[in-house]
Amino acid sequence: MSLDTQLYWAGAALVALWLAVYGIALLATRNGTVHPGPATQELGDQPERPAVVAMLANRWRTVDHAAAATLLDLAARGLAEIRQPADDPAQSTVHRTRKDAPALAPYEQRVLDRITEQAGASGAPIGAIAFRAQERATAWNGALRREIVAEARQRGLSRPRFGPLLAGVLFTGLFAPGVLLALGVLTGGHNLRAAIGVGTITAIPLGFLLALAIGERATRSGLERAGHWAGIQSWLRAHEDFTRLPPAAVTVWDRYLAYGTALGVTANASRLLGFDAGDKRRVWSSHGGTWRPVRIRYPRLRPGFGASTAQLLQLAGATAVVAVGLTLFAVLRRPEWAAAPDMTDPLRRPGLLLSAGWVGIGVLALAAAGRLSRWTALLAFLALMPGNFASAHGWMSHSLDHPGRCPAKPPQSPASAHSPPTTSPLPPWNGEPRTPSPAKSCAWSPADAPGPHASSPSTPAPPTTPSPGPSPPTPPLSRPAASSASRSRAEPAR
Repeated sequence: MSLDTQLYWAGAALVALWLAVYGIALLATRNGTVHPGPATQELGDQPERPAVVAMLANRWRTVDHAAAATLLDLAARGLAEIRQPADDPAQSTVHRTRKDAPALAPYEQRVLDRITEQAGASGAPIGAIAFRAQERATAWNGALRREIVAEARQRGLSRPRFGPLLAGVLFTGLFAPGVLLALGVLTGGHNLRAAIGVGTITAIPLGFLLALAIGERATRSGLERAGHWAGIQSWLRAHEDFTRLPPAAVTVWDRYLAYGTALGVTANASRLLGFDAGDKRRVWSSHGGTWRPVRIRYPRLRPGFGASTAQLLQLAGATAVVAVGLTLFAVLRRPEWAAAPDMTDPLRRPGLLLSAGWVGIGVLALAAAGRLSRWTALLAFLALMPGNFASAHGWMSHSLDHPGRCPAKPPQSPASAHSPPTTSPLPPWNGEPRTPSPAKSCAWSPADAPGPHASSPSTPAPPTTPSPGPSPPTPPLSRPAASSASRSRAEPAR
């Protein structure tokens, strides 16, 4: 085994080791089991704010409904007001009161600033709280989550899933396989550009997996408090009408409506109070001094219409790369890419061009469609393993030698059984002549088949001698008489 092959195998072994350590770390840092407490309505002496409760209710993964629960909590404390002028809860409006705000948490101040920005002095529909741009909604909710996580850690309810030591080991270890694989590429006689490419391709999917696992996990105190809030959740769900309460019911239920929204009990209020990107086909406009809904229609034959500038540039760039990749492969393809696995040019190695090209085009297509996930990245990484570069496309070498399917070989006559095999010529490839491989070409030619116009090249045809007189006429062929039983059986067929 050569040195470059040993380095390839060592790099693959490090990848497997890193994945094993990563899987063990995921299993070891799972959240414990939350044991729900008895159903109760007691919030406690110093209860957590509804936003932190939303994080506990979502098992430390997300902070869904945290912004809506914070808005209802601010309304229960008199800093905001929600009015419902008609029977439809969707027509409710939100207003900023004149009450001075005490010392608020950073995420509470963020929600209150959003209310003040949209409502102004005359109020605004609750649908106007949502953002129009997806980028702004993502940035706003990301900052809100970081502020909620900071308070949960301060209370001792949450901690990072991976500690500094484990995170440092995983982060450093994801570069080690790429270094070994790059050394293998250099040892095999290739240039530095190919080595950097192989090392980078190896580190990207591992880093993507590590980024997905970065998050929060529960502490012992957090599990206990989550069990307490699970008991309050059971008590709230025992009230059948509580799940259908509108946001304006906060004047009656006070902070319980906010905690019910954080715990995912009040589906109606959670649906109406959204701080994400709203419906792009139905938006609220205050142009002219009065809020009113505006319906927007987009062309159906233009999928990118209405998207943001960054989304359009990403879609156009990915589509252009796919188009250019397919065009270059169709124009520059050559048989040597698949038929010569021992080529010295690193840019024309069969696996590097074919595997990396097709996998790269597929990944870009998935990214353009918005379907790229951790599993597609892992499959792309496995398809680009350097050990598969030399022999992954033997099927294409075989197909280049055979332009079509070999016809079935007919039975040979005794005279041509010992004749040497012949090979059929191959059509040119991109204007260049090609020589078929003896091991992969048809061992016979259709011209060798016995027939009225075919003769064996090795055995001459026997000479014909004229007959001394006229040949007797050939009697006509007569069908043998069939028995009566045969005629009776054949009669129905006629």
